[in-house]
Amino acid sequence: MIQAVIVGHGGPEKLQLREGPDPQPAPGEARIRVRASGINFADILARQGLYPDAPKPPVVVGYEVSGAVDAVGSGVDPALIGTDVIGLTRFGGYADVVSVPVGQVFAKPSRLSHEEAASLPVAYLTAWQLLVVMGSLKPEETVLIHNAGGGVGLAAIDIARHVGATIYGTASSAKHPFLRERGAAELIDYRTADWTKEVDRLTGGRGVALVTDPLGGAHWKKSYRALRSGGRLGMFGVSTATTSRLAGPLRLGWAAAGMPFFHPVALMNANRAVFGVNLGHMWGEAEMTAEWMRTILGGVEAGWVRAHVDRSFPLAEVAAAHTHIEERRNVGKVVLTS
Repeated sequence: MIQAVIVGHGGPEKLQLREGPDPQPAPGEARIRVRASGINFADILARQGLYPDAPKPPVVVGYEVSGAVDAVGSGVDPALIGTDVIGLTRFGGYADVVSVPVGQVFAKPSRLSHEEAASLPVAYLTAWQLLVVMGSLKPEETVLIHNAGGGVGLAAIDIARHVGATIYGTASSAKHPFLRERGAAELIDYRTADWTKEVDRLTGGRGVALVTDPLGGAHWKKSYRALRSGGRLGMFGVSTATTSRLAGPLRLGWAAAGMPFFHPVALMNANRAVFGVNLGHMWGEAEMTAEWMRTILGGVEAGWVRAHVDRSFPLAEVAAAHTHIEERRNVGKVVLTS
């Protein structure tokens, strides 16, 4: 097999292709000949040495793949061989072959290409947990989606639209026309406008019911202040750490220094809630996430889940794919093909 390996912490040049023996599926596993692998911002953080959950280099990252099963371990129905599937992987997804526990394997909807299928799991599972499971978003409530043009942002727009909520988003102005077509009612260019004032204007000073925030640091303070009574703040990333000029792990310290402290009494008095989402810590809840995934795949068939791939890169061009995301040129997901 061929894998894209992070050989050390640093820039995209730290990604290198290496060959190795094909993995043999263990009991309860299915082996997938990968056609496409999804890229997530956590992969970039791992390469930069800013993702604590990632193993030390050399490491192969990647949480989601699509392809065809070509072998199964004991205890797995051989009828699965030859079927097109989506697989959730705990690292290892940047490869043309991967073995996955069968409970993390799902039939690929025929209407999706492999690239579209590989773009779904992490973004839509994260958005589902943020908006529905923990955010309790209701029809006619207003949600503010930061980084609305990213993979999770587009997934959140689909889900909020399905729920019947009013959608506000922050994104650079070049992305606004596409995001309006996807269902955003109001969009704010965070580069040229103070989004907090815009939200205040749009809501008549009341604030929004739910904010999804992947930025972290002091940005969470602003998002919390944008909530109305009964509002919820969903935090799921610290991408601001990548903007610091500090070296390595010091970036996380810089981001952490600006994070707010939410005191229980203050939360009670404000009638607000805050929560965090980290899909990478849900591996022990396989049945729960599988139920969410089945709902999402049902949404594909029903038409309210609309997979969108910004761009595909061959596995050999993984460094260029990372650069494309880091420069924030993507609208939606970027995937690798093999």
